[in-house]
Parts: sequence; C-alpha cells; structure tokens
Amino acid sequence: MNPLQNVSHRRFNPLTGDWVLVSPHRAQRPWKGQEEKPAPAVVTTHDADCYLCPGNLRAKGRRNPDYTGVFAFDNDYAALTEGAATPLLDEGGLIHAIGEPGVCRVLCFSPRHDLTLSRMDAGAIRQVVAAWTEEYRALGRLDQINHVQIFENRGAMMGASSPHPHSQIWATHSLPNEVAKEARAQADHLARKGSCLLCDYLALERGLGERVVDENAHFVALVPFWAIWPFETLLLPRRHAGAFDDFSEEESFALADMLKRLTIRYDNLFETDFPYSMGFHQRPTDGGAHPAWHFHAHFYPPLLRSANVRKFMVGFEMLGSPQRDITAEQAALRLRNVPSHHFTQDG
Repeated sequence: MNPLQNVSHRRFNPLTGDWVLVSPHRAQRPWKGQEEKPAPAVVTTHDADCYLCPGNLRAKGRRNPDYTGVFAFDNDYAALTEGAATPLLDEGGLIHAIGEPGVCRVLCFSPRHDLTLSRMDAGAIRQVVAAWTEEYRALGRLDQINHVQIFENRGAMMGASSPHPHSQIWATHSLPNEVAKEARAQADHLARKGSCLLCDYLALERGLGERVVDENAHFVALVPFWAIWPFETLLLPRRHAGAFDDFSEEESFALADMLKRLTIRYDNLFETDFPYSMGFHQRPTDGGAHPAWHFHAHFYPPLLRSANVRKFMVGFEMLGSPQRDITAEQAALRLRNVPSHHFTQDG
C-alpha cells in the first residue's frame, strides 16, 4: 500500500519549485455546493452565427474565407499590441510597468463546427500540428518575440467564447511567469546533474508505471506526481526535443495520435465534452540554444467528481497553496481504465 494514499502531505513540483497539498482522506466528503450544467452537445456542422465557421462574418466587418482545412488569422481582439518593450512607469521599483509587445493569433482546427480533437481523425489533427509548427516558426522569427504560447481553452467552463474547435497563440516579448520558472528549473537541473530534468522524470515514471495514462512509440501521457487539478496530465515526447520544429514527420503524427487518445479518455471519464485548458511549453525563441528545454504539454481540466461538479481554487488555494483530494495515482488509474474509443461511438 502506498503510504501517500491515506495521509495529508505536500508534493513538490521540480518544474516550478512550487508545492501542492494533497488530502486523499477528503475525497469522499459530501457535496452540496455548486453544480454545473454541462454544455449541450454541438450537432450542427456549420453555425450561421459562429464567427469561426467558414464564410461567416467576424468582428469589425472581417469575413472568413470558405476554408476547408486549418485556418489561422490575427485575433480581432488581441490581448497584446505592437510597440516597444520599454519602461512605462517606475516608482522606486514598487510601482513598475513595462510595455509588452506581441501578437495574438487564432487557429481553427477544422471547418466543421461540431468537432473536437477527440472526434477528429489523427490525420486531420496532424494538419493542426503542422499549422502549430509553422506558427511557432513564423512568430518566433519576429525580432521582439521571445516566447510563443500555443493553447486551447475547451468548453464554456474554461472561458471558451465559441465551441468551434480552435486554439489561440499568444507570442510575447517576455517569458510568462510559469515558463520562466520552468526555464530556470530545467537549466539548473542540467547544470547540476548534466541531464535533462524531464528526460530523467519521464524515465522514472515509465519505470514506476502507476501514473502513466497512455503512450505510443514517441509520446507519453501521464498524471504528474505534483498535479494540482483533479485529472491534470502532462504530455511528453520520449526523445529529448525542445519544440515543434524538432519533430520528425513520424513524431508529429505520433503527437496527433496521442492528442486524440488523451482527449478521448477525458471525454469518456464522465461521458461528456470534457472541458480543459491545454498548452504547449517549448523552447523560447530568443535565439538561444536552450539545451535544457524539453517540449511538453499541460492539460488542466476542472471537473472533479462528475460532469456537474468542478474543482474551485478558492480559500486556502488562493491564500496558501493549491490543494487536491484525489491523488495523482488514483486519477491516472481512472483515466487508464476508461475505454479507448469515444463513448459516442459503437463498439
């Protein structure tokens, strides 16, 4: 019996230096709090009111082309603006603001309004991976861009403004907080041990097996030991690679395959279109070699007990540190044990 399954304890995240409180004895407590209403399933292949569907009018009078595959465009309401990364305000270092130039893009996975990664075929997802790769390259070549953050918010619960399958790309001058933490941790590990932090961690997890959810010839999906969200996962290449453009054609297809397999497992867990925020952390684009950086994707889903009950980060989580009730090992077991075919399909 794993001694961590029955006692409150803290787990360390070597990628960020943060800790998470784990309280497995609280997993069965009664719930009389808020329950969510799952979003209705999307059944139409084209929605005349969707600003991401082919041929439709977007904000500011722009119209989408009648695209038939992947479609990318500049975000009509970008969070980042052009300009210089210059100090804007500095009052003794206590009131301090610096300009943050950047570019925001939207990338539609498919012209079909009713699809998700879990219901697209791997060949179509491979085209999405190719588009992400090209966006990373093109944006990373811009002089003021040092980081390209590709992410997907799936579901209204995670703030998605449209159910149409799409991701966002925010290219920034500075390294965002979480990426900067991971960059320091990976560089420190390489300096101390002469090896890659995530290569070492992946070898350890594959040897233990209890937190591995799924794998193919080139990628592994697992629940990290330090996971915060109930069914959080980490997706890693088995070979040391820093970014999308390091992957061979075979590895890119394997990534597409694993994205489909993992999102199917999420949907099957509670037989719903499982919400999550997902994003890729890859080598900065500041011109440095970054030999310590290991490409990976984080999946942060909010659902806790069912399609109706979500995890809230409040109270102690906001004032102290993150806390979870089910252990990473329990979460991995549940994700491993769901069927590998989508619950909406026969067989």
